[in-house]
Amino acid sequence: MTTLEIPRADWQCKLVVIGDSGVGKTSVMRRFTDNEFSFNFVATIGIDFKVRTIKVKEKMIKVQIWDTAGQERFRSITTAYYRGAKGVIIVYDITSLKSFSHVNNWVINFNRWAGDDVQALLVGNKCDLEDQRVVTKMAGEKLAKEHGMEFSETSAKDCTNVDIAFMRILEKIVEKHFKKEEKSDRPKTTIKLDTSKPSRRPACCKS
Repeated sequence: MTTLEIPRADWQCKLVVIGDSGVGKTSVMRRFTDNEFSFNFVATIGIDFKVRTIKVKEKMIKVQIWDTAGQERFRSITTAYYRGAKGVIIVYDITSLKSFSHVNNWVINFNRWAGDDVQALLVGNKCDLEDQRVVTKMAGEKLAKEHGMEFSETSAKDCTNVDIAFMRILEKIVEKHFKKEEKSDRPKTTIKLDTSKPSRRPACCKS
């Protein structure tokens, strides 16, 4: 009987997925972690949690993904789950103007509760439903740029750009973390100043 060897991670990082209910947050997360998709919609109650270990910039990273409920009544619960997050993914549905218009509220939410150095990614999901699109790709890109976020359009259903979207934010996070780590590991160069008083030499005798 063979056992699957779990790759050892060089670092662990936490991502939080936020957005309105029904935009496909859980589907995007499960497509990334398990390569699965379900046609049955079940609203997330509170928090769902998944893990995937993946190679990012030559480092093995254990990614914890926290999928939050989008319903208003769970909004206060989700704020506690921003703690320790290195990245936030805001998902909207390209067939729903309402979910897109709520992106600004989600940005305010994570800016209030997440750390200052958190990376952010805006995702327009359900791009397979092109005939039902009401939010243009250009509008998504513009909004992401306004808030200093990365941007991707995805389809959890047919797996379009899901890995690319996650890798986009993970590469930013990993690069930032290991640069900071390298900087802190560098030995500090100290210059010692000689504070001792110079000794007086005897004056030369005049002939």
